[in-house]
Amino acid sequence: MASAPAGVSPAFWSLLTSESLGELTILDVGTGTGRVGWALAPLARHVIAVDRDAGAIDEARRRAAAAGLVNVECVVGDVETSEYTAFGPDLITAHLCMSDAIVERAARALVPGRVFAFVAFHTDQWRETGRPSRFAYDEARARRVLTAAGFAVEHLEVEQEVQGFASVEEALAAAIGLAERWKSDGRWFHYVRFLEEGGRTLTRSHLIVKARRT
Repeated sequence: MASAPAGVSPAFWSLLTSESLGELTILDVGTGTGRVGWALAPLARHVIAVDRDAGAIDEARRRAAAAGLVNVECVVGDVETSEYTAFGPDLITAHLCMSDAIVERAARALVPGRVFAFVAFHTDQWRETGRPSRFAYDEARARRVLTAAGFAVEHLEVEQEVQGFASVEEALAAAIGLAERWKSDGRWFHYVRFLEEGGRTLTRSHLIVKARRT
């Protein structure tokens, strides 16, 4: 069995590869440059990768060509507003691209017995900033949204890593790649205040889910 691609949770990868992928058309929503979709392609019948970022899709096409993948398709589209039914998916996956709208569209596109698997930001992601992402889910909300859409949750877990730092400088250096975005939405101020008040951590937290259409 192929190992999980870099940056993808082995637990999530195991949930995907436990299905009979060789018989399935996989729809990878919010694919970015195709990291998850292209790793699945050698195991699947067909993979369709969708993202609204045309630049990312162009890069996904280049990566697919470089890897010699012939059973893949790249589509520019907004996965929160477009329907998935025309793609005829047997399995839908989403990696750090999640919303209620995506759940609802996945439910409409999958026939009973088919799987929707995703990794979402958990509400504890960057908790030191005092502001959860609007795309973040806790366990209860994820179960509620999936159940309402007609899914039975088969697996739900939180993967969390809490980094500890010896100094303010070390903590700031670890978050420097996030500084521009956090400054624009107010999180940087809260993180700096957290550090000034003695905090020395930075939390990464993801929700990993596999649900089957009922």
